[in-house]
Amino acid sequence: MMELSFNNVKKYLDANLVLENICFSIYDTERVGIVGVNGSGKSTILKIIAGVEKMTRDDEGFISIPRGKSIGYLEQVHKYDNNIKVNEILKLAFSELEIMEEKIKFMEKEMKHLQGGALEKTLEKYSDIQQSYEIQGGYEKEEKLSKVCTGLNFDDSFLDKDFSILSGGEKTTVILGKILLESPEILLLDEPTNHLDMKATEWLEDYLKSYKGMVIIVSHDRYFLDNVVGKIIEIEDMECETYKGNYSEFVKQKEDNMLIQFHQFKEQQKQIAAMEKTIKDLRDWAQRADNNKFFKRAASIQKKLDKMQKIKKPKFDKQNIKLDFNDVERSGNQVIIAKNLSKSYEEKQLFNESNLLINFKDRAALIGGNGSGKTTFLKMLLGEEATDGGNVRIGDSVKSAYLPQNITFKDEELTVVDCFREDFMILEGKAREYLSKFMFFGSDVFKKVNKLSGGERVRLKLSKLLYEDINLLILDEPTNHLDIDSIEALEESLEYFKGTILFISHDRYFINKMSSRIIEIDNKTFKNYLGNYDYYKGEKDKLKVQFVEEKKEKKEKTKVMRKVDESQKIDKKIAKLEEQISILEEKIREIDEEMSSLKDNYSEVNELYINKEELENQLYKMMEDWETITMDGVSEN
Repeated sequence: MMELSFNNVKKYLDANLVLENICFSIYDTERVGIVGVNGSGKSTILKIIAGVEKMTRDDEGFISIPRGKSIGYLEQVHKYDNNIKVNEILKLAFSELEIMEEKIKFMEKEMKHLQGGALEKTLEKYSDIQQSYEIQGGYEKEEKLSKVCTGLNFDDSFLDKDFSILSGGEKTTVILGKILLESPEILLLDEPTNHLDMKATEWLEDYLKSYKGMVIIVSHDRYFLDNVVGKIIEIEDMECETYKGNYSEFVKQKEDNMLIQFHQFKEQQKQIAAMEKTIKDLRDWAQRADNNKFFKRAASIQKKLDKMQKIKKPKFDKQNIKLDFNDVERSGNQVIIAKNLSKSYEEKQLFNESNLLINFKDRAALIGGNGSGKTTFLKMLLGEEATDGGNVRIGDSVKSAYLPQNITFKDEELTVVDCFREDFMILEGKAREYLSKFMFFGSDVFKKVNKLSGGERVRLKLSKLLYEDINLLILDEPTNHLDIDSIEALEESLEYFKGTILFISHDRYFINKMSSRIIEIDNKTFKNYLGNYDYYKGEKDKLKVQFVEEKKEKKEKTKVMRKVDESQKIDKKIAKLEEQISILEEKIREIDEEMSSLKDNYSEVNELYINKEELENQLYKMMEDWETITMDGVSEN
């Protein structure tokens, strides 16, 4: 059994210690998720396995990576010639197979001119190469390419594009496709769903579930981890812990473990306190009685105490955004209204006379495939984009705040506190007090904006948006670039918001937790589902089943109609044959009567006999046809 393992690994990046005590084992065919906050060292582990990051003299521990096994790593930097096309990059996955194909063709030509031992030797090599070609999926490569291109939404026009003109996300998706086509024995994926829409993500989930090699995934996509992995490795405080099961099972196990650890910690603290009291008492008695035996006993207990492996106190309380939404002013019932909305870009129509109403306190997730019009709808709603027909507007008494997908600030050289104060007349002390609600404590407020992480940028932007009372939050991919802890902090905070929320997200776990309503953009209109993502998925699955059943029913109906039609045709054939048989039998009977009347006229009787023989042959053939058609009709029924 193939095993990949890290044993007591300590790793430095430059002078910074990033991993201190990493121990885990992964076996072939296992699908494993690595989780932890941003900067915890998850990607470093993948880079070490891929050979991108080397172990140096300062590093410690032992790493076992199976020899001779192919490794595929989803790189973040992609270097290819400027004029190479997408389909050419994907076909690079088959470069070894193409070399084999050339060898096979060459040997086939060569064998035409060989004889004896030389031919036998070449035939043996030819057989070996053909076998390797088959094992490596040479005969299925076109089918595999088609499957991956369909799953990742690569149409013909996209495949013909120059790789150099693609966006960063599109490039990453192309490289993902190439790696999947290569089918490495160890597959390393760093945030594979970041640039995929839901349809492509669900396809990737199904693909990885049946993947034959080892799969190691770093991801913040909790729904994806729930559906794909069977083991979680959590990196925390430069150490790691392994849990069996998917992400949701890991969360439960971790909570249970923390309760056990807390109980053990309390018991140990009682034991330590008792030992410390005993040591103190023994030393006091030794001084009073001037007795070295008490000092020795105290020293012995102190030695035991020093050697005791201390249990860490678990941290139950995560830092959270502490917002107070109690005084939110109520808006009107109709918060967002779209009437007969139409919008097109060149030849592509996004909306066609579509209608939508979002009410007060709705928590609506706007979903749809890439390019379906989600962000365009937000731009029209915010007045940044004009409609082609109809209108979309925000209702009366609605005070809205918009969190964009790509968060920028006017002056990123400012500190956090100065960036906040540039829009509001507020004293620094009051600003720092307010910013503490968004987890900016102490010296955090003096960090420059351009040094903030993705999660910190979201928190700073929210602090500015929510300083004034609002009753409508519009969020565009709010969980992008956030680690799981930051996402969960955002979820917990939004739970207390008493207004209306409209958000776009590909994060199905976030959608599940936050939404009371799903609005899908499909076929140029809005489709409503009154529930969370699981409800929506269930309804979509029902529609799929219904569609399949209707298709099956239609097929059966067509089959029955064809059967009826065929039966009618057979009946007509049988009736026609029976009519022809009856005519022939009548003719033969007439000939028999005529032959009886011409007993002495040999020449005429002979002529009639020849004629009768021909008619009997025709009758025999028709009887055979009648029997065949009749039996076929019986067997079909």
